[in-house]
Amino acid sequence: MKINPVSMMMPQGSLLGTVTKNSAPSSPQGFSTVLLNALRDVNQLQLKADESTQKLVIGEGDIHQVMLDGEKAKLAVELTVQIRNKLVEAYQEVSRMQI
Repeated sequence: MKINPVSMMMPQGSLLGTVTKNSAPSSPQGFSTVLLNALRDVNQLQLKADESTQKLVIGEGDIHQVMLDGEKAKLAVELTVQIRNKLVEAYQEVSRMQI
């Protein structure tokens, strides 16, 4: 029975990276590197939403693009908050297990 590594089970286009088939394994990234990259992606989505809103205000933007960029940023922030909540919950659970 063949067991695939966890990196192969990530969905395409996730915040943690993309999956490529039939590629040689690359050097593993640390948790802090993956987390930092994901937070940078969230920040970029927020900056893009702000930029498209400013363009709309001065009359150069498209309302549809502003709404799409805003929703993408909102969903990314909500996902980030939920991940943070799960990490805090896991930390608290581990700390309760220690004597």
